[in-house]
Amino acid sequence: MPDRPARPARPELLSPGAMPKRGRAGSARSRFALLHALAHIELNAIDLAIDMAGRWGPAMPAAFTNDWLKVADDEARHFGMLSALLADAGGAYGDLPAHDGLWEAAQATAHDLMARLAVVPQVLEARGLDVTPAMIDRFEAQGDTCTANVLIAILADEIGHVETGNRWFRHLCSESVSDPVLLFRTMVNRFFRGPIKPPFNVSARQQAGLTTDWYTMLGTGSPASKP
Repeated sequence: MPDRPARPARPELLSPGAMPKRGRAGSARSRFALLHALAHIELNAIDLAIDMAGRWGPAMPAAFTNDWLKVADDEARHFGMLSALLADAGGAYGDLPAHDGLWEAAQATAHDLMARLAVVPQVLEARGLDVTPAMIDRFEAQGDTCTANVLIAILADEIGHVETGNRWFRHLCSESVSDPVLLFRTMVNRFFRGPIKPPFNVSARQQAGLTTDWYTMLGTGSPASKP
C-alpha cells in the first residue's frame, strides 16, 4: 500500500494549530466550516478503511477484508451526504483548509495491525460517538433537521465501525492469548498522542464493545493509565 493515498489539489492541508476559526456559533459560516471538517474526516475514513483491507487483508481471513470494504462503502456514502449539504450551502469540499491529523495516525501505525485497530476505530472513530450527539442536538435546536438527520445516520453506522475494530482486535488477542483491555491500553499509550477525555457516549461505546475499563483514565498521564 502507498504511504499516502491520492488526494485532490484542494483542500490545503495545515497543522491542527494553524486551522482558522470556524466563526460565530450558529452562523452560516460556522455551519459550513463544521460540515467541511466532517466531510474531511469522512474522506480520510474511506482511505483508512481501504488501507486496512489492502495492507493486512491478504494475511487475514476473507471476512476481515469484507468488513473493511463495507466500512469504506459506508464512509463514502457519508462523504456524499455531507458533500450534498455543502453544495446546498453554495460550496464544496476543498473550499476551506483541513488538517492532516488522521493520516498521521495511519502512518504512525502502518507497521502494526493491533496498533491500527486500537488507534483508528477504537480511539479516533470512538471519539465521533462522543461528540456527534451534541452536534445533532445543536442542529435540531436551530431547526436544521436535514443536517441533524444526516448526522443521526452517520452515528448509527459509526457504532458499527467501532464494533468492527473492537471485534477484530479481540479476535487477534484471542489468537495470541493476550488480555484485550491491557493490550489496547498499551497500544494507545504508545501510539496515540494526547488524552482520551470525557464526556463519553457510554451507551454507544458499549454497543461497540468498548466497556468503560478500556478507556477511562487512559492517556491522561496518571499512573492508572499505564497497563
